[in-house]
Amino acid sequence: MTRQALCHRLLRIAFCAVVAKPVSVVWLGLHIRRRSLLPVQGPAIIVANHNSHLDTLVLLSLFPLLRVHQVRPAAAADYFMRNKLLAWVSTRLIGIVPVTRGQINSLADPLAGCIGALEQGEILLIFPEGTRGEPETFKSLRVGVARLAERFAAVPVVPVYMQGLGKAMPKGAMVPLPIFADIYVGQAIRWTGDKDSYLAALSACFHGLRQEHGRNAFTHDPLPPSAEK
Repeated sequence: MTRQALCHRLLRIAFCAVVAKPVSVVWLGLHIRRRSLLPVQGPAIIVANHNSHLDTLVLLSLFPLLRVHQVRPAAAADYFMRNKLLAWVSTRLIGIVPVTRGQINSLADPLAGCIGALEQGEILLIFPEGTRGEPETFKSLRVGVARLAERFAAVPVVPVYMQGLGKAMPKGAMVPLPIFADIYVGQAIRWTGDKDSYLAALSACFHGLRQEHGRNAFTHDPLPPSAEK
């Protein structure tokens, strides 16, 4: 490992130790179900619903500190790379894979960075809805995740449904509210052989996790912050 690579790894570990985990665990508090289904090593893909800037911090906080350097969130290049400071924070501390939204050059593959991360054995975080939606709503899935699943058919795609973060820090908010969040990890969805059927299976899994939360909302277990079932 080069000195620069080691520095980048330590920066990401420090960011998660000082920012991601305290915000997620201490300020918010998480109820995590089936944490054991999360991949412990790559290549792997985690797909999650997207309602808040807190989503990435919470997902990073679910991994052990010594593994977090292998976790790469896919994020919009036009937003997170729009100035030098934000680009440095995004790439060096959060470790994003920049994705170009809208194909400017027909020869450029917007998923090239994601493909490279998986080829290097990393854990890729994707928000398959493509952008943040309204708090606690779920949008249709875009085809990008199906393209990756087709190309890496042996790689597990693990769905994670998050509830509460859209209220804790909705679009436009600067400071998160101390609202508990529920995290539901589903069984890995393998490639089905067809993009439409794959997206349907993945969408059905997300709706199933959402319904599970709905059932638990009326009989919520008295779990302490960051407890796991």
